[in-house]
Amino acid sequence: MQGSLIVGVSGFSLNDEEHEVLSHPRIGGVILFTRNFKDKKQLTALCYEIHQVKPGLKIYVDQEGGRVQRFREGFYALPAIGQLGEQYQASSKKALVAAKEQGYLMAHELKVIGVDQSFAPVVDLNLNSRVIGDRAFSPDPEIVVALADAYIQGMEDAGMMAVLKHFPGHGSVAPDTHVDFAVDERHLTQIENSDLIPFEQLLRHPNVLGVMMSHVVYPNVDSVPASLSHYWIHDFLRKRHAFMGKIFSDDLGMKAVSALGTGAEMTRRALHAGCDYVLLCNEWQVVLDVLGMNDGLA
Repeated sequence: MQGSLIVGVSGFSLNDEEHEVLSHPRIGGVILFTRNFKDKKQLTALCYEIHQVKPGLKIYVDQEGGRVQRFREGFYALPAIGQLGEQYQASSKKALVAAKEQGYLMAHELKVIGVDQSFAPVVDLNLNSRVIGDRAFSPDPEIVVALADAYIQGMEDAGMMAVLKHFPGHGSVAPDTHVDFAVDERHLTQIENSDLIPFEQLLRHPNVLGVMMSHVVYPNVDSVPASLSHYWIHDFLRKRHAFMGKIFSDDLGMKAVSALGTGAEMTRRALHAGCDYVLLCNEWQVVLDVLGMNDGLA
């Protein structure tokens, strides 16, 4: 079984244990949060320190704008991308220019200080989800495609690829997978006619690095969360759509999956299902447990 871990660290610099763990061959990246940010000088030093641990170690963050922007002081206050969808209704041309500019600005600011990748853009639909809402461009899938394409072009101009999230679509189900189970009872055809449209149209974009899986269960498609689903990852993405990009789980510490078993068990299941990278953002002991059973994961 292949696959790597993307893990969170505790503070403004690495402690000795974190340095040792990050050097482990199964660690593929570090995801940063507000807890890791004091100011730009400190953040730049932390990124340099992480990159020095070993070649190829990548740094990730969620820097979407609006409610989800981990670094704020000294960074541009990025508006929620839902505002771009509202602007599109008044002037599609102006909104597309603004989307490209926002994608560029977001990516450029991160690249300058040493962050490799923002998990962006969200291409869910803004329909019925409390946790998505204005994190999505629009309820209209065609508007999402148009704005996401422009946003991705902006990211590309800044030298950063895109990660589409949260596959196959989190916008139509109300519960927040951070704290609850989320179940979408629709059949595949219904999902294909709405939430899946942006993903299916953008998967082959040359600047799409990968997709992040949702933790939503779609019981009329598969009985397990999409992030643990061989059907969604292997049969649908890899086989049906011949998708060759990277597949990331969402954070395995979120309630929608963490309640199903131990962190080590969920990590094994996500990797067996086909995730290339699994996120363990806040469960350091789980990271240690998983690495301690490396032979069982290989």
